[in-house]
Amino acid sequence: QAYLDDRAHVFHSWSAQGTLNPAEIAGGLGSYFWDSTGKKYLDFSCQLVNLNIGHQHPKLVAAIQEQAGKLCTVAPSFVNESRSEAARLITELAPGDLNMVFFTNGGAEAVENAVRMARLHTGRQKVMSTYRSYHGSTSTAIAMTGDPRRWPNETGTAGIVKFWGPYAYRSAFHSSNEKEECQRALQHLEDTLMVEGPHTIAMIALESVVGTNGILVPPDGYLQGVREICNRYGIMMLCDEVMAGFGRCGEWFAVNKWNVVPDLITFAKGVNSGYLPLGGVVISQKIADTFKDRVYPGGLTYSGHPLSCASAVASINIFKEEKIVENAKNIGATVIGPELEKLKAKHPSIGEVRGLGVFWAIELVRNRETREPLVPFNAAGADAKPMLDIAAACKKEGLWPFTHFNRMHVVPPCNVSADEVREGIAIIDQALDIADAYYEG
Repeated sequence: QAYLDDRAHVFHSWSAQGTLNPAEIAGGLGSYFWDSTGKKYLDFSCQLVNLNIGHQHPKLVAAIQEQAGKLCTVAPSFVNESRSEAARLITELAPGDLNMVFFTNGGAEAVENAVRMARLHTGRQKVMSTYRSYHGSTSTAIAMTGDPRRWPNETGTAGIVKFWGPYAYRSAFHSSNEKEECQRALQHLEDTLMVEGPHTIAMIALESVVGTNGILVPPDGYLQGVREICNRYGIMMLCDEVMAGFGRCGEWFAVNKWNVVPDLITFAKGVNSGYLPLGGVVISQKIADTFKDRVYPGGLTYSGHPLSCASAVASINIFKEEKIVENAKNIGATVIGPELEKLKAKHPSIGEVRGLGVFWAIELVRNRETREPLVPFNAAGADAKPMLDIAAACKKEGLWPFTHFNRMHVVPPCNVSADEVREGIAIIDQALDIADAYYEG
């Protein structure tokens, strides 16, 4: 009945409604979930790369139940214990003087508010973001997004300027190595600023590590270089850590890997693993001070919802107790990275593997010399068939994969075990025989 009601009444995201045949999920535990037929899947997608603590962590479930028994909701204008504690814990983990948190319901709203703060703080209007990016689906966030989901949503009046970020494997700058890519990407940003007028730019927005659009780990020196450019021109730097934060990259915040302090960090997903809707902006003291005597013109009925904040507090404490961030870092370095390199040596269709922590991409190609993608950019219909077949082969063997264009992303929970990772990669190993059949090199 649930399936029939879904098809009759639920309107799904990013979908032509008549083409859908969604799985009905009955339950989950740890790194696994199962459907209504009892078929079990190893969750290598982490749902939407947000289930960092895994399914149904008993301590997190208990914390939500306990808070529900105390106080389910209260308006954001009041002081609430779980909200106050969540803000304190998050700012303690954030770098530098990012001392304040504005809570939202998710990542897109966090980005919307970060843009508003930067514009009001600087008195400038334009925002810069990269072509390979995803920042959310609300009006400003989708305008900032660089992937094709932006196209049908564009109004042409957003005040967003796009530029190319670093991606050494498919360099926009004809670079031959990571160091060159870093230098040329920074020069390209400088050149774009020159012709846009740096005095017109309120903010430069980057995913610290690009997520859905390729798991692009910036070369060493790049984020530091962007920070220096922002300092020089009085531009605010936003690091969007909705996907990259809270353990995903083996750090509490991915920027910590490069010792960079942005002016704003947006978060959501991993802060409480999506057990309840929650996101937010971590705000530097100088931006917060702008609104000391000046009204901040933004708010949400559910800003800092007590139930959501209680889940964030519990999740952060569980991460500390169980050393989950350390596990993510270690698993990436000692298991995922080496195992994916073995796959690359075996499968000619793998052009590159890249990542860190529990945030990895396998980029599939038809030819390693030309680097022609296995499927075209934004492939749909028959063009997408090779990737659809690979995903179907994974699901048949009990692995739920994350695919985007010509890539498979390996994004298990942050507390995944080494054995679970090896189990999942063994299934991917079999499925990649399909990709190898298309190889023309």
